[in-house]
Amino acid sequence: MPNISNRAQQMPPSPVRKLVPFALKAKQRGTKVYHLNIGQPDIETPETALNALKNIDLKVLEYALSEGNIEYRKALTDYYHSLDFTDLTPDNFIVTNGGSEALNFAISTLCDDGDEVIIPEPYYANYNGFTSTFNVNVVAVPSTIDTGFALPPIEEFERKITAKTRAIIICNPGNPTGYLYTKEELQQLADIALKYDIVIISDEVYREYVYDGKQQISMFAFPELSENCIIIDSESKRYSMCGVRIGCLITRSKKIHDAAMLFAQARLSPVLLGQIAATAAHQNDGAYIRAVREEYTHRRNVLVDLLNEIPGVICPKPKGAFYCVAELPVDDTEVFAQWLLEKYSLNNQTIMVAPAGGFYSNPELGKKQVRIAYVLKEEDLRKSVAILKSALENYNSDLRIK
Repeated sequence: MPNISNRAQQMPPSPVRKLVPFALKAKQRGTKVYHLNIGQPDIETPETALNALKNIDLKVLEYALSEGNIEYRKALTDYYHSLDFTDLTPDNFIVTNGGSEALNFAISTLCDDGDEVIIPEPYYANYNGFTSTFNVNVVAVPSTIDTGFALPPIEEFERKITAKTRAIIICNPGNPTGYLYTKEELQQLADIALKYDIVIISDEVYREYVYDGKQQISMFAFPELSENCIIIDSESKRYSMCGVRIGCLITRSKKIHDAAMLFAQARLSPVLLGQIAATAAHQNDGAYIRAVREEYTHRRNVLVDLLNEIPGVICPKPKGAFYCVAELPVDDTEVFAQWLLEKYSLNNQTIMVAPAGGFYSNPELGKKQVRIAYVLKEEDLRKSVAILKSALENYNSDLRIK
């Protein structure tokens, strides 16, 4: 038998996808499964992007530039200028195969084996995979559901900074919590990054989708971080085009940019067709984003209000992204989530949720929590919550009987 590397054996499974085999079996039995586990929107991709792909008039689908083709980087520059970051030029952008590759570039550029990154948790589960790939250690700072997952006290971050700390990673607005950081919280992070000369890696892929009249504040709004900041961006959620796999790494630091470019060159190029679609998507005048934001606001209100009506369920109302973390009246949501797919249905329908333990460095902290994505239409969300309510009643009854 071939040897399997320690790196592969230590790679954490995805909490979003690990229950897929059970969902497939449920579907094979004829049970409809509502997927609340994954951030795959049902929102239609902009027509401009779809038409750009349909109308491609190329004789050769050639390599793109390693840093991304100039047409797309100009579109990104214009977009960031509209956010008032007018100092940025196409040379500040490295186009990547999704935001995931941008995160990989950022971590591999800043960190060596055994180095550390600090992340407030719960956090996007794949941060574990990205860091594990490069033998980088995650040092977590827990936030709590009773504060709506606000940034933990900055003193908690400072206590965990060591000689091996290279960066703090945040997601704003957050996946999985939907929390939106305030300017005061971000200023605290900026100050501590400068004090210890570490980098803030700010994952801002959900920037457009913030609610209740709030506005996302980018780490680029702190010019003092010009040498200490990397922004991660992606078109996947902005324009509901997850399959094009186009994201970018952005930095004002030439030192960081030039180092990251070595990794970009080593992987040759980002997806050409994805860049064509993404460039066309940026031709929209903002009406698309406004309409989608309104739809997500409505879905959030429906979902969170209904969840909080279920006895024993606690769910803070998120200010951004399209996820919420809910605490359920069960002992172990991983067991419960599998039970939903294996043994339970209501009118031959069930739901798939993401147990939140996988979004923590210590799974015990999320043992009673799930992440739910409100990427389905209102009717399906209402049916899903009805299934969850009934399932909780039956599940806890079964436990009492046993």
